Amino acid sequence: MPLLKRTRSYSIPMKKMRTLIIQGDATRDDLLKRVGIEHAKCLISVLPTDAENLYVVLSARGLKPDLLIVARAGEEGSEQKLLRAGADRVVSPYHIGGLRMAHSVLKPAVVDFIEFATKSGNIDLQIEEITIQEGSQLVNLSLDECGIGRDLGIIIVAIKQKTGEMKFNPTFRTAMQVGDTLIAVGETSKLVVLEKMALKEG
Repeated sequence: MPLLKRTRSYSIPMKKMRTLIIQGDATRDDLLKRVGIEHAKCLISVLPTDAENLYVVLSARGLKPDLLIVARAGEEGSEQKLLRAGADRVVSPYHIGGLRMAHSVLKPAVVDFIEFATKSGNIDLQIEEITIQEGSQLVNLSLDECGIGRDLGIIIVAIKQKTGEMKFNPTFRTAMQVGDTLIAVGETSKLVVLEKMALKEG
């Protein structure tokens, strides 16, 4: 995925990173076309100001209607504007940072667990999202019947259905359907097994 820089360029070993870096104004349609936005799956806009991010979102959405767009919001009230402009997700670092600091005081054990489960390079425990594909052996089976918890030791925290509805703490009788996304917690090696089970057989 191309990275767009507005003011600075960096020397990066391309053989190791395999990342295309183009310096220019990401708010311009011609630059977005130059980096191949029509072939992109996702765009993440983290420019310095909300106005610049808004321009990028509007331009990108106009150039590729089905593009997944994630944008950063700095000021209060900007989130709704970015969503109306076409962003699928809006992240406010200041808001998230404030919540994290408050939770570190009020719910330290919860924060410790989240850090442990999401820490990069942690081989003991990970949180993953796994989507059930058509033809998977898991289709129409309940969580108990497929043995996810019993045999793999994986905890299914939630299931996001194809409709977008989120089911938290599903029971062992909950059946999985095509398009369901499992929010799973478990050992990395076991999650790999579950990912293979979620794919089309054969």
